[in-house]
Amino acid sequence: MNAPDVKAPEFSDLRAYLEQQEKKSLLRFLTCGSVDDGKSTLIGRLLYDSMLIFDDHLAALAKDSKKHGTTGEDIDLALLVDGLEAERQQGITIDVAYRFFATDKRKFIVADTPGHEQYTRNMATGASNSELAVILIDARKGVLTQTRRHAYIVSLLGIKHVVLAVNKIDLVEFSQNVFDKIVADFKKFAAKLSFEELVPIPMSARYGDNVISNSEKTPWYKGPSLISHLETVDVEADLASQPFRMPVQWVNRPNLDFRGFTGTIVGGTVKPGDTLAVAKSGRTSKVTRIVTYDGDRQEAVAGEAITICLADEVDISRGDVLAGADARPQVTDQFAAHILWMAEEELLPHRQYLIKTGAQTVPAQITQLKHKVDVNTLEHAAGRTLQLNEVGYCNVSTSVPIAFDPYAENRDMGAFIIIDRFTNGTVGAGMIDFGLRRATNVHWQAMDVNAEARAAQLGQKPAVLWFTGLSGSGKSTIANLVEKRLFALGHHTYSLDGDNVRHGLNRDLGFTDADRVENIRRVAETSKLFVDAGLIVLVSFISPFRSERRLARELLKQDEFVEIFVDTPLEVCESRDPKGLYKRARAGEIKNFTGIDSPYERPENPELTLKTESTNLEELAESVVQHLRAQGRIP
Repeated sequence: MNAPDVKAPEFSDLRAYLEQQEKKSLLRFLTCGSVDDGKSTLIGRLLYDSMLIFDDHLAALAKDSKKHGTTGEDIDLALLVDGLEAERQQGITIDVAYRFFATDKRKFIVADTPGHEQYTRNMATGASNSELAVILIDARKGVLTQTRRHAYIVSLLGIKHVVLAVNKIDLVEFSQNVFDKIVADFKKFAAKLSFEELVPIPMSARYGDNVISNSEKTPWYKGPSLISHLETVDVEADLASQPFRMPVQWVNRPNLDFRGFTGTIVGGTVKPGDTLAVAKSGRTSKVTRIVTYDGDRQEAVAGEAITICLADEVDISRGDVLAGADARPQVTDQFAAHILWMAEEELLPHRQYLIKTGAQTVPAQITQLKHKVDVNTLEHAAGRTLQLNEVGYCNVSTSVPIAFDPYAENRDMGAFIIIDRFTNGTVGAGMIDFGLRRATNVHWQAMDVNAEARAAQLGQKPAVLWFTGLSGSGKSTIANLVEKRLFALGHHTYSLDGDNVRHGLNRDLGFTDADRVENIRRVAETSKLFVDAGLIVLVSFISPFRSERRLARELLKQDEFVEIFVDTPLEVCESRDPKGLYKRARAGEIKNFTGIDSPYERPENPELTLKTESTNLEELAESVVQHLRAQGRIP
């Protein structure tokens, strides 16, 4: 395969050449589709035909093609993009690969995304920054499940312009009938999606048919080549005409004489003299300066990074959003959103996660999974949790209000990621649909008799004694002994036991991970109410997950939660088996039983650890009472 005979433009003035490049528009697009549809080969073809491969790279590519290639004696252009050794050995794309190329008319950044279902999260990452998607289909295979999945995610992430590249058309003898059938099948599915433009193109990425120029082998095709369409498609989102939005990334305070707020504008324009509002607090002030690296500006538009100086001393910190005072974003702590789940561990409603939107990270939980989306039919299905790569429509609650615009109106203001609080890994991505009105209709009612007054009347400091451990560890027995001692001493207590609560408050819950999370959430909220009443609350629950025990702790004041780990080995608990549960679990009669087929996450830093193997239960109960005395909770 010889490189095309294209002469690079000659410029005597390098500055003029750079200025010409700077004036070219930039298109960000991605390639996606099922495995082995030719995504990497297509990008390799675009790079090759754009003369962006140096001679030494071409020589190395020829060598690698003999070792890893799949195209016989020809150069395997896919290897230009499949840079990881694992990708080359398997012949697949694993990570998102970004490449730059340019033509005389436009500059391009293309993301090559993986086709395997297990790497759908990588594909979503590439789509989140793209303005156009090239969805490839192998002409021999037609529309596959992964094709539909990627098309749906492309639509979900707000991409309006799509090229349907029916690749490997050479392997079906350039058949128009095959092409027309695939296009019809895809359009039938895509009719339910929100694409503004769908351009089908028959092509052979390997041989270049209809990639750079129209091919003589498809005389029946009258549309544009891929590159001519990419050069002319209008994808400019008119962000400048939208209301002004700037998430604050940094408070710039180099000295006592300067205070500015730095960030990237994600919508609208701003000028000195404009009145801006801090979205959450509602405080307003006028812009006095717009500062950039190149000096002060008289105007700044969407996409530019700037520092704004205000006329007044307004309380603003990282994560706040500056907005036009006459067109402010919504502010709420509850909203509806589509969520793409990206983790092996399932999403559990009511589990505490972190949500990052813009520069702000806040605790949050998914309060309700309203439905899941079947990517094959786009129909809604009931579900309690989301598994890896599933999409659901959910209600989300945050610990503090956030400022947002619906994702359909502003991708930057309406997007968020979900972070696991324990691993700090990204587990999901979300697109906000609308705020739930009830979030702004509920306010705290002030009470004259407060928690401190109730505790003072009872002569004790309230607390939650949270006993956690395996079934049969002795939690309930020790908690009962502790309560008897406190009661005898004249203290006011209440016990919440796992089995007892499931006869009433939590009788509607089972033992799946999702139900266990909800079980603990309800008990934690109930415990908080008893603490507010001034009581010492004894909670005896297996509570197997650290995240839910952390949720219970965070509902209370710093010193009001006492985690007590009843540390008894599984074999000891199983030998006791006071209710015969382990025997039934081993026989398969009880599913999701902690310690057998459901995990128990040991506390990392409990206030007390009680080992029932070596110590008398009466002595352990007394150690809990002594701990309360040492804390000053009881006299």
